[in-house]
Amino acid sequence: MSLLAVEDIGISFGGLIAVDKVGFSVEPGQVFSIIGPNGAGKTTLFNLVTGIYKPHRGRVMMAGETMTGLAPHVLAKRGMSRTFQNLQIFFRMTALENVMVGRHLSERSSFLSDLFGLPASAKQNKVTCEAAQALLERVGLGGVANTTAGSLPYGALKRLEIARALAAAPKVLLLDEPAAGCNAVETEAIDHLICDIAKSGVGVVLIEHDMKLVMKISDRVLVLAQGRRLAEGPPREVREDPAVIAAYLGEHGAKEADRAHG
Repeated sequence: MSLLAVEDIGISFGGLIAVDKVGFSVEPGQVFSIIGPNGAGKTTLFNLVTGIYKPHRGRVMMAGETMTGLAPHVLAKRGMSRTFQNLQIFFRMTALENVMVGRHLSERSSFLSDLFGLPASAKQNKVTCEAAQALLERVGLGGVANTTAGSLPYGALKRLEIARALAAAPKVLLLDEPAAGCNAVETEAIDHLICDIAKSGVGVVLIEHDMKLVMKISDRVLVLAQGRRLAEGPPREVREDPAVIAAYLGEHGAKEADRAHG
């Protein structure tokens, strides 16, 4: 039984088929990457899996349990978390406070306890703070816990967003272009972080345009084109597929992908 299974999922907007009969599965500790040209349907597929869009067909399963059409906050409680293409950071809050926000689903204190500052609320806040600090340490941001997020460099913000997603203690983590806009040093840090997350047993689903990163850390790769599955398999197999080279990688991209294993 797969940790995450997506079966023949699809959606249309008006007369446009955005995603059509796409399926894949992810195991615990696996890095599963989804690649393809702009407009291929990658983020739409993420939105279907994470409950932002309700699919017109197909289904989403987690550990054998149907999750199709459930709201994002319900999926988060069941063990699914994600990041977005564009940063969703609270820039006026500190790095620590941003991660603490991600812990809200696991907090036990009540509204009245928080309102009146009862001991239970203070105890819960301490637990949340310590957990958030540990996550910042894990992503390499422990030293900037009390720094306002808006003053952090871009690469740090990308890792901060991952830390906040991890705060929900997910079984499956979906990362939408976590290295987009990062320089080589920042990308390498994210590379190591994703591998560390997978080694902890979390299933990671990754959308990314950096082919060197994808080919280096992925266990399997799914290629989308015009909302449909073009190819799927181990990185080496995918990067050598003539259809993938023609539709997406091109000669230059194929060489870049080869360098990841050179």
